[in-house]
Amino acid sequence: MKVVLRSDLDRVGKRGDLLEVADGYARNYLIPHGLAIPATEGIEAQAAAMRRARDLKDAKDREGAEAVARKLVPMVITIPARAGAEGRLFGSVTTSDVVEAVHEQAGIELDRRRILSSEAIKSVGTHEIGVRLHPEVQFQITVEVVPA
Repeated sequence: MKVVLRSDLDRVGKRGDLLEVADGYARNYLIPHGLAIPATEGIEAQAAAMRRARDLKDAKDREGAEAVARKLVPMVITIPARAGAEGRLFGSVTTSDVVEAVHEQAGIELDRRRILSSEAIKSVGTHEIGVRLHPEVQFQITVEVVPA
């Protein structure tokens, strides 16, 4: 069955894509949940308009992400934390702490889910942390943890 997606779906497609999917998947899941509509000639024209709007929004989002990357990459974000004599932290520096420090020092709001570090920082020193603001824009920021 041919359908047009009304929203982005992981591993299926993006909004406005014209797809050929199994009849049961379309009838039992996509259409009842409002995620897709059956494709007709008029709907296919609408889908083309959706794709154009999506492409323009995607280009705008990518440009914004690149501007943020140009500002953050040369910066060193400093985070004070309580530490022992050997440089081990009492606790850890989490992604939320990094987001808060970036907001205070650079004035940029980041979403903590966009930070790619899977583990918390547990020692004093300089650390590289990955950030993905857009599927095509991924960069490293430098975070320096200093004893407080």
